[in-house]
Amino acid sequence: MAKQRNNSINIKSVAQLAGVSISTVSRVINSPESVSEELRERVRKAIEELGYRPNQIARSLRTGSTKIVGFIIPDITNPAFLLMVKGAEDYLKRKGYMFIVCGTDHNIEEETKLLKTLLSQSVEGIIVTCSGGRNSSFAKVIQNSGVKMVFMDRRYEDIDLPYVGVDNTAGVEKITDFLVKTGHRSFAYLSGERNTSSAKERLRGFMKSMKKHGVEDYQVLYGRFTFESGYELTKKLKKIPDAVVGGNDLVALGAIEALNEMGYHVPDDLSVVGFDDMFYSKYSKPGLTTVRQPIYEMGYMAGKVLWQLLSVKNVRKRVTILQTDIVVRETVKERNASNRGLTEKVEVV
Repeated sequence: MAKQRNNSINIKSVAQLAGVSISTVSRVINSPESVSEELRERVRKAIEELGYRPNQIARSLRTGSTKIVGFIIPDITNPAFLLMVKGAEDYLKRKGYMFIVCGTDHNIEEETKLLKTLLSQSVEGIIVTCSGGRNSSFAKVIQNSGVKMVFMDRRYEDIDLPYVGVDNTAGVEKITDFLVKTGHRSFAYLSGERNTSSAKERLRGFMKSMKKHGVEDYQVLYGRFTFESGYELTKKLKKIPDAVVGGNDLVALGAIEALNEMGYHVPDDLSVVGFDDMFYSKYSKPGLTTVRQPIYEMGYMAGKVLWQLLSVKNVRKRVTILQTDIVVRETVKERNASNRGLTEKVEVV
């Protein structure tokens, strides 16, 4: 049957076609978790067949709820951020929420502008991955709005809001320890944005490893968490080290591309590692050794925490830190040193 498209289609029409009550249709639309899967499917098919579109403004006036959540992320082209959004979406969708995703392109002014735009759309809550190190105007808007918000992956440390992230410091420290213990003696660390919380935490892990092992031969270069930045920073190296540590997988893969153009072969001439363990890292040539962070799970947990806030439930943990593992592939080669003493958890795939 072709979809009906006229103004007479309403919630009563959907109820009649699905053979359920109007209140059941309302629950499917507003609180789908409260309805059985069989009823949800019947109502969904009726909505699809009739082409019914609930009036969002009328519904929000009636229920006091828009059921819309906003996401603010630094880069909508970065698969890691999108996978986090997917995790949060998967949790919140079951609670009946819809989503607006905004990208700031790492610009704090744009970040504040997008926050105001989302608030103007009467979103109920927002999940934010920060673009910078500080943003006083952003903090002021949050304070004045009272909107429910969760920081995900990155946070403004001077804004006291729930946060879900990973132990970035320990992850980079572990993989740098691994490089030292496999004979690497000179290093370059290619960082993301200098002032973002995740970049600072990862750099802290690298520096902890350098200090712990008494390594003085290292370089630190700042850029962005992008393939292009990894490529450009590698071209600026003062010398080619035994190992390059990328602030994330995109940076590491950009470094490998630049090194290939410069006539160096990974891992024969030097090793390269990253951070994230995105799906493409396993299939790069050579396969990238990296720090695996639970990206999807981070988003899923952020969605859960936001739902707790929206449901006026007790949020037990204001800060949730997930753990990382090392994944060893083909971009690291032992440099004439023993592997004795390596005690960290290492996964070879």
